Amino acid sequence: MNSTAFNLTSKVAVITGGASGIGLAIAKRFAAHGAAIEILDLQQAALDAAVNELRAAGHSAHGESCDVSEPASVNTAFERILTRHERLHILVNNAGIAHVGNALNTTPEDFARVQRVNVNGVAHCTQAALRHMTAKGGGVILNLASTVAQMAIWDRFAYATSKGAVLAMTYSIAKDFLDHGIRCNAIMPGRIHTPFVDGFIAKNYPGREEEMFEKLSKTQPIGRMGEPDEVATAALFLCSDEASFITGAAYPVDGGTLTLR
Repeated sequence: MNSTAFNLTSKVAVITGGASGIGLAIAKRFAAHGAAIEILDLQQAALDAAVNELRAAGHSAHGESCDVSEPASVNTAFERILTRHERLHILVNNAGIAHVGNALNTTPEDFARVQRVNVNGVAHCTQAALRHMTAKGGGVILNLASTVAQMAIWDRFAYATSKGAVLAMTYSIAKDFLDHGIRCNAIMPGRIHTPFVDGFIAKNYPGREEEMFEKLSKTQPIGRMGEPDEVATAALFLCSDEASFITGAAYPVDGGTLTLR
C-alpha cells in the first residue's frame, strides 16, 4: 500500500542513469510510492537487472537503452516510452560521468566527453520531456547537480564545469516554463557511497582502500558519506505534490559540506 504522503500513484517517472547507484535508489523509492518507472541507461546488463528487480517487487517498470549524449537516441527512447504511457509526469536527469584532472592536465577530448554526457545529456532529455509536458499540462524536472557546482575541490575541472552548467540550466528551465505548470529543481549531493566511489578508490589507491574510504568520508562535516537512499528521499519530496510550491531551487544533500566545512 502506498503512503498517503508523497504518493506518486498514476504518475510516470523517467530516470536517466537509473540502473545503478543514486539513479536506481531513486527508481526504487519512486516505485515504492506508486510511480510507473522508465529507466534510461547505456549499460544493458545493469538496465535489465534493474527492471527485473523492480518488476519482481511488483512494480511497473520498463527500460530503454539510451545514450543521453545523442539526441537521436534520446528522442527514440522517449517515443517508445510514450507508446506505453499517455502522460510523462516526472523526469529525473541523473545520468552522468566523472573525471579527475585540473585545467592543465585535462585533455580537450576528456573535457568534451564530460560535457557531452553531463550537460548535453541533460539538455537533450529535458527538451524531449518538455515537448510533451508543455502540451500535456505540466510536470516536474529534477536535475542531479553536485556540491562542486558551488564550491571548489581538487582536480575536478571538467566535472565541476559540467555541474555548474546543470545548476544554471535548472534555473533557466524553472523560469522559462513556470507558466506551463512545470517545476524544475536540482539536488546537489555531496560525496555519496556508490559503486563508482568504491571503483575510484580501488583504481587510484590499491592496497589503501580502507584508509582512503575513511579519509574521504571525513572530508564531510557530518563525518561520513551519504547513502543513495538519502538522495532518493530528497528526490521523492521534490518530485511529489508536497513540493508544489518549490521551483528553481537547489537542495544540498551533502552532510553539511557547503555550509559547515
